[in-house]
Amino acid sequence: MRAIPLVFLALSLTGCSLLQPKTAPAPQPVIEPAVEPAVEAPAKAKPAPRPATAVLYNSAEELVGKPFHDMGEVSGSVCQASMQDTMATVANALRRMQTRATAMRANAVLVHNCQVVRGVAGCYRQAICEGTALKISSQ
Repeated sequence: MRAIPLVFLALSLTGCSLLQPKTAPAPQPVIEPAVEPAVEAPAKAKPAPRPATAVLYNSAEELVGKPFHDMGEVSGSVCQASMQDTMATVANALRRMQTRATAMRANAVLVHNCQVVRGVAGCYRQAICEGTALKISSQ
C-alpha cells in the first residue's frame, strides 16, 4: 500500500518531463588553441619541513648531564564523548602534549603524569597527560 503513492509520484514526474519541448543546444563556436612555444614548467615548491616531535622523557634521571631550558607546563587531553566514540587513550593524550610542546618550540617533554578519568562533564572517558616542555641544547 505504501508503494502506490510513490509509483504515482514517479509516473507523474516522468510524464511532466515528457511534455517539455526538446530544444537543440546552441552550437558552440570552435576555438582552436593558440600554439605557444614550449616553456619549461617551474619546479614544484617543496613543502616546509615539519618540525620534529618532542622527545618524551619519563623521569628526571634521563635528563642528567643534558643542558636544557624549561619552556613551561604543557598538557594534552583526549575526550571520548560517548561509549560508541573512539576510545580516549593515554597514547593519544601524549601525542597531543608533544604537539603542543613542539608549538612552543620545545624539543623534549618531561612527563609528570598521565591518567584516564571517567565521569568528566561532557566526556564518557577522558585521558589527560601533564608535563614540562623543555628545550635541550646540543652542548
